[in-house]
Amino acid sequence: MYLGLDLGTSGIKGVVIDDKGTVLAQESASLTVSSPQPTWSEQDPLSWWQACVEVIAQLQDRLDLGKLKAVGLSGQMHGATLLNKQGEVLRPCILWNDGRSQAQCDALMAECPELMTRSGNLAMPGFTAPKIRWVQDNEPDIFAQLAYVLLPKDYLMYRLTGLMTTDCSDAAGTLWLNPETRQWDDILLAATGLTQSNMPTVHEGSDLIGHLSPSVAEELGLPLLPIVAGGGDNAAGAVGMGITSPGQGFISLGTSGVYFSVSESHKANPQNTVHAFCHALPHRWHQMGVTLSAANSLAWLAKLLDKSVPELLDALEDSDMLRTNVLFLPYISGERTPHNDPFANGQFVGLTNNTTTEAMTLAVLEGVAFSLLDCQNALHSAGSSVEALSLIGGGARSALWRQIIANVLNKILVYRDGGDVGPGLGAARLALLGEQQSQGQDLEALIAQHCTMPEILEEHHPEESTQDYYQEKYALYQSLYQATKGLNLRLSQLTL
Repeated sequence: MYLGLDLGTSGIKGVVIDDKGTVLAQESASLTVSSPQPTWSEQDPLSWWQACVEVIAQLQDRLDLGKLKAVGLSGQMHGATLLNKQGEVLRPCILWNDGRSQAQCDALMAECPELMTRSGNLAMPGFTAPKIRWVQDNEPDIFAQLAYVLLPKDYLMYRLTGLMTTDCSDAAGTLWLNPETRQWDDILLAATGLTQSNMPTVHEGSDLIGHLSPSVAEELGLPLLPIVAGGGDNAAGAVGMGITSPGQGFISLGTSGVYFSVSESHKANPQNTVHAFCHALPHRWHQMGVTLSAANSLAWLAKLLDKSVPELLDALEDSDMLRTNVLFLPYISGERTPHNDPFANGQFVGLTNNTTTEAMTLAVLEGVAFSLLDCQNALHSAGSSVEALSLIGGGARSALWRQIIANVLNKILVYRDGGDVGPGLGAARLALLGEQQSQGQDLEALIAQHCTMPEILEEHHPEESTQDYYQEKYALYQSLYQATKGLNLRLSQLTL
């Protein structure tokens, strides 16, 4: 058996598979996000460890984890976890959807003209490097104590093993890695006052990097298991869905929304806010468009209306409503692709006395689909094209939402078994690959054998009858942001 641990924004998931890739069990524990100021988003790294312990205990109740052969990790990207020389956390982790560092992005772009060339990416507040620059500018006492910077999953790795390691897929989202060489870049590090001594060692995702420390193994009731470097959540999700070859792609409907396409080389296109990162497997890269609030938009509406997400979706499906005059911009955490605007706001337009909860729910589903169309257009402009897309993430469980996205993108969407497991399954597969490679087996042969696409549960074909409706509404969606973006900045500066 192999264990994959996926550290998401809203929770940690543990997934156990057998040596044939069958999911034997999965458990999860929830996490909370703090927003102490507008555009800020933080989490306590100590809560990650507590949730990790909880998940492993839950799995222990269901399976004999003494039979595990290896562990893999995946996790939310970009988060800045700051440690001192003793390995103690200095402040809450600044998360991927934190928008406070736009000024630092502008400064980095101006001061380091090689940044886009060497990193292959545009400086955005979501990335790790601007966050560190913000700490340097605004919390100098913290920066003076800074000894190590770890990404979220790599903090869990440190707690599990005592080792400072990362993988190139996750590290590519920091702006400190050169995706061509798949290693840290000294010039990029120097732009934020760091050196390689502050950074974890970079590995490929399936590399065995060590074992659980004896004290942690005893605490968790596990053997001294080998552990692989793992992957950033989207790259690990791709491994879990068998998206490992050029031309393959998927959409992830998690807290954020991701449009992901595999490439045979590093294809940078930062001018179109396309992310160009390393894959979690060797000799592979990928491009991404990212919308910051996908399933999070629906969860926000459910919380606002004091309902659950399933209640909102069930009511919408029972209503048979397929079209609405209500329009929604899902920019409640700002937006990345295509705007790179941390001050973009979520908006409902078209509300009247007769507007129903169902109309608002449908507008949210459509708005997220339109944001994914923005990502598709950006990737297309960067030379990426995917004919059929797989779906992963919690939001992918909604058949109605899947069909809306197929209609809006005018693409065939394939929902596969395990689509709701996502990165946790990929982390477990990386553990399997690493453990079996250590026995002398060829990695590429192992990838072909074990990183297959799961069984198709349902295919969604775009409905021709909907195309005029969605094209007209998408044009309104695009014009709404352009018409109101100046107001967004003014509102963010309003004294409350």
